[in-house]
Amino acid sequence: MHPVHDVDSLLILATALSSKRRPAELVEIVSAADLLQKNIPNEAKLVEAFDRLGKCGLIKAEAGGFVLTDAAQVIVTGLPRKAEAAELLFAIKDRLSAYNVKGEHAGVTVDPADVTKAILAHRASEKTTAKNLLVPKPKPQAEVHKPGQRQRKPMPARKRKD
Repeated sequence: MHPVHDVDSLLILATALSSKRRPAELVEIVSAADLLQKNIPNEAKLVEAFDRLGKCGLIKAEAGGFVLTDAAQVIVTGLPRKAEAAELLFAIKDRLSAYNVKGEHAGVTVDPADVTKAILAHRASEKTTAKNLLVPKPKPQAEVHKPGQRQRKPMPARKRKD
């Protein structure tokens, strides 16, 4: 697949994160992209990326949402679990550069107005008090006591002599 754009790797990783159990809606993909990159790409870039990845056979529309194809699942599998988002995006971009399109596939058409609505809905949901499940867990600030590492027993209290 040549050339590979940054939005392509972001869209594949965001779709992989948001479509674990069912096809991901556009709002879920936008929120995953925001989580990964702390910035949402332009609507036109997202529409082009959906079309480009659809024609390459990596993303398909299914049941009102979007899922990765088997070829895209192969690209996503085996990524390091504890890597930062930038490292994951770079690894996916590297794998996309080595990917060869097999056969012809229909492009995934996404209406730019729908992308705009999804971005606005995501930004509105950020301002509510509802909990976003795609937010990473906070890391503890202090050193955590590890089980199995016992401290010394305190000295027994001295008995009083009456």
